Amino acid sequence: MTKLKLGIIGCGYLSNIIVDAYNNGLLKEYELVGVLGRNSKSAEELSQKGKCKLCNNIDELLELKPDYIAEAASGQAVRDYALKILSSNCNFAVLSIGAFADEEFYNKVKSQQDQPDQGELKVSVFTEDGTRPVENALVRISYTGESGQTVEEVRTDSSGQTPTLELKTPPLEYSMEPVEEQPYAEYTIQVQAEGFENTEIAGTQVLPGVVAQQSIKMAFQAEASFERLVIGPHTLFAEYPPKIEEAEIKPVNESGEIVLSRVVIPEYIVVHDGSVNDTTAPDYYERYKDYIKNVASSEIYATWPDDTIRANILAIMSFTLNRVYTEWYRNKGKDFTITSSTAYDHKWIRGRNVFDSISRITDELFENYLSRPNVRQPILTQYCDGRRVQCRNRGWMTQWGSKSLGDQGYSPIEILRYFYGNDMYINVAEEISGIPSSWPGYDLNIGATGEKVRQLQEQLNVIAGAYPAIPKVGEDGIYGERTSESVRKFQNVFGLPETGITDYPTWYKIQEIYVAVSRIAELN
Repeated sequence: MTKLKLGIIGCGYLSNIIVDAYNNGLLKEYELVGVLGRNSKSAEELSQKGKCKLCNNIDELLELKPDYIAEAASGQAVRDYALKILSSNCNFAVLSIGAFADEEFYNKVKSQQDQPDQGELKVSVFTEDGTRPVENALVRISYTGESGQTVEEVRTDSSGQTPTLELKTPPLEYSMEPVEEQPYAEYTIQVQAEGFENTEIAGTQVLPGVVAQQSIKMAFQAEASFERLVIGPHTLFAEYPPKIEEAEIKPVNESGEIVLSRVVIPEYIVVHDGSVNDTTAPDYYERYKDYIKNVASSEIYATWPDDTIRANILAIMSFTLNRVYTEWYRNKGKDFTITSSTAYDHKWIRGRNVFDSISRITDELFENYLSRPNVRQPILTQYCDGRRVQCRNRGWMTQWGSKSLGDQGYSPIEILRYFYGNDMYINVAEEISGIPSSWPGYDLNIGATGEKVRQLQEQLNVIAGAYPAIPKVGEDGIYGERTSESVRKFQNVFGLPETGITDYPTWYKIQEIYVAVSRIAELN
């Protein structure tokens, strides 16, 4: 019979009782593998007595892969080690139960035990301008609130990326129905790299069954001081101000009003990180697609059906493009495109992580918006959660209602028409700003030839200068195996399906990264 591995924390009277019982054959189903104690002399004597390893810290004890760790030390030892032990999937037998009189600590331990599912996290580290990867950065991940209890420690590769890490999360069911329990786990990410300021993000949200993608920008050491970002709670879990109702179609014929002549997907939008009249709130330039991914990750759960996610992203994009098209805030004398206040616009959270399902769908749909017959402007598609705030009587979409329809197999347009009416349509923007070349209208694959292929090859080679993991290719206008492999590696680096085929999302992602890398090269 395979024996269970046992570790001991403590080297006093109670620990000696456990070792004596082991030596006397009373723990036949166990193999004593290690001892950890604060008194080094007593701990060494106990390890010799039990013929097991003397461990200098909790990491050394956990490296022995114990099935059980018995605490016979103190309440402080329980507080110091419990979360890390449990996060390593090791059972923890506690004798100093008085530690759980601390209600906050007890709730943290209970919460961790209530996290039977797993999600994934991938961290990407860039320079402050967001265009260059930071290689060999040390990334430490811990539970938020327990920054000293590291659960993962890895380094970034030449593309500035960590491996995809599996992390504990609450049950999937928590994000599929409105419940009081928090449906996501929160992790703190600390990053160190030579020549850069130490960076920390607290509150990265990890949901079960999806990949959380956390981008971190590091400032050069000589140029900035340490900055700690704290990610606020999800809008479906916390209380935020409800949306102030507005007309879904804005008047455009008033004298002096500035309105764009056509619907254009902007390269950037300016986000005012506060309410409309808060003059102290900062403004941030955010790429349009990144803004949409941020908002969607803040306002719906990435675990929902894909068609529900599509419907909500279309509503978010249409609302945003209405603000762009009508120059809504600039006509009021403001210098921004949109706010981060839920009372006026969407919840945008600076520095937050996004999710792979939301990112993928945004890349598929980013040039779309919602319209009605004979209305030029994108519709201001307002919505609410449908639980804390009711808005169905206003003709708005409810987020939980859209989730229910997605569960029933409704398509995105069916979901949208259910709430907004049967005259709602999906439209396509007339122009995409900030790209050197538009989508050719078909996938580029092995055997394709022509100017579009040559242009793609040229752009991949420029990108490869900043991302050396991407192979350079011959600029011959022929889509061969080497071009396919370069595209595949590009897709790997930037979180796209690794097909080697330049489809619609891949084409525009290449355009985006090429422009960013080229601009920095020009500045240098």
